[in-house]
Amino acid sequence: MKDGHRTGGVLELVGFRLEGEEFGVPIRDVREIIRMQEVTRVPRAPDSVEGVINLRGQIVSIIDLRRRLGMSPKEKDRDTRIVIVELEGELAGFVVDSVTEVLRLPEDRIEPPPDMVVKQEYVTGVGKLEDRLLILLDLGKVLSEEELCRTGRS
Repeated sequence: MKDGHRTGGVLELVGFRLEGEEFGVPIRDVREIIRMQEVTRVPRAPDSVEGVINLRGQIVSIIDLRRRLGMSPKEKDRDTRIVIVELEGELAGFVVDSVTEVLRLPEDRIEPPPDMVVKQEYVTGVGKLEDRLLILLDLGKVLSEEELCRTGRS
């Protein structure tokens, strides 16, 4: 029972929770993880865009990942985090219920998403951990190019 310990055979992921399910994104895309903070609303932004924050002098769009993925809203609490990612040279923040851990997942333990998965374009695979499954997301596909480039900008 080899665990895919070959060169390039292990993905490093940041794990987080949404609506009780565990998700993961490649650690190379994650710039930092911050606590929830006050977000400035942006008029006429899509429902899933909470607004913008000032992150050390840089304006960052904040997206409610629950809403974007069609999940029910949830009150923010002490576990709520914003995962700041860099996508196509732009920063974006995704609000998640909680961040769980950094994981190393052998590529041979990742299956393609089932054909019946809704919004499959966001899901790149399903990772099989010891006693649970991890849904792998492509956050670049979660945002449209227009949202990525123009949210919070005039």
